[in-house]
Amino acid sequence: MTRLPDTLGIIAGNRSLPLLLAREARRQGVRRLVAVAVEGETDPALAALVDEIVWLKVGQLSRMITAFTQRGVRHCVMAGQVAPRNLFDLRPDLRAMRLLLRLREKNAHTIFGAIAEELQRDGVELIEATPWLQPLMPGEGFHLGPRLSDAQRADVEYGFRIAKEVSRLEIGQIVLVKGGAVLAVEAFEGTDACLARGGALAGPDGGAVAVKVAKERHDFRFDIPCLGPQTLETCAAARVAVLAFEAGRSLLLEQETCERLARAHKISVATIGAAPRPPCQN
Repeated sequence: MTRLPDTLGIIAGNRSLPLLLAREARRQGVRRLVAVAVEGETDPALAALVDEIVWLKVGQLSRMITAFTQRGVRHCVMAGQVAPRNLFDLRPDLRAMRLLLRLREKNAHTIFGAIAEELQRDGVELIEATPWLQPLMPGEGFHLGPRLSDAQRADVEYGFRIAKEVSRLEIGQIVLVKGGAVLAVEAFEGTDACLARGGALAGPDGGAVAVKVAKERHDFRFDIPCLGPQTLETCAAARVAVLAFEAGRSLLLEQETCERLARAHKISVATIGAAPRPPCQN
């Protein structure tokens, strides 16, 4: 897609990202925003930032697609997460049931890829949100809080290699290391739970180094690695000393708040150089 759309649909999950996306899209010239929101997940404040909002339950795939097609939406993005536990609590409608039955592997990539295909069948293209979110994606050399020690820098580089391999295997996208030893690897529990678990394993003095990455062939339509104030609060509670993430391929939300938290809790927040990105799928 060479031209950004004037009308944009948002499949909105939880936390602040859908709100930030709506504000950025509007600021950058999107004239009409239509959101599909998930009951119990999406912040109700999103309603004030879009032209229309449709509330549904996880698994109501047919209703989600119809919400866009009936309103003339031809391009949509995903923003925010749905709690992993809810993916297992869902009561799929008939269209979602057929989608799930034809999948041999059921992970985020295969499920969201199949949803993108269903949208496309009805004339709605799922595109990346990154064109509107670029201001929130720090580049190389970004840093908040204390400077890294040589030992911490070595752990960041080691953690980056491990996290890349773990993400390639579709296990998770964040690891915690200390002194060249892997303390925790993210799996189904998610980033915050992994940080808490790995921080506890670092010992009474804390000091773990957390590294979050994107997969080598990461599909940014479905998921953008995302960090924010809640991540920093979790790091502080777990006595994590360093939070590193991939430059140009990760979102840092509410950056002023993150800067304040990094200073207050003496947490080093830094980017690590990214591999070249494949062409945008929009």
